[in-house]
Amino acid sequence: MLRYMKILLILGVAVWATVGALHNFLHWEGTLSSVRSATSMSTFAGGSESWQATGSLALAWLGALFIVSGKLFSAGYCYAGVAAMYRARHADRERFQHAKQWAVTGCAIALFMLFFGFIVVAETWYEMWRSELLRVIALQSAFRYGGMIALVALFVAQPEPEAP
Repeated sequence: MLRYMKILLILGVAVWATVGALHNFLHWEGTLSSVRSATSMSTFAGGSESWQATGSLALAWLGALFIVSGKLFSAGYCYAGVAAMYRARHADRERFQHAKQWAVTGCAIALFMLFFGFIVVAETWYEMWRSELLRVIALQSAFRYGGMIALVALFVAQPEPEAP
């Protein structure tokens, strides 16, 4: 039963990433606008006058593509992990442990995208923590998603218990 729960948790991460990327694509102008709001630092007083603020559309596109591609790669690796883990669900401990590599890699990609994109770049470099609006919408969500995905990855990566 524990192996099935690990498979389902990774499936949950894969679906989160898929739905997130899909929404980013379907609402591309909103995605781009959100990244531009962060990079222009225009959502808090004095931000747009800061030396690191930029109105670069190219940079906003790079940021939005980073977010979407991070979600897509995460989803792909997690789906591959789900398939590998499902195929190995009745196998010995070593084979199932090996099958989890795809899944844990998918979680790590999502964590990198959330940590680097939202915490390092948006929050630290572009001082999004100063924005009342974006702090609640983007940063708290990124932290919540990252925390849950990290817990899933840690749980899934744990060695399998000995068979009774």
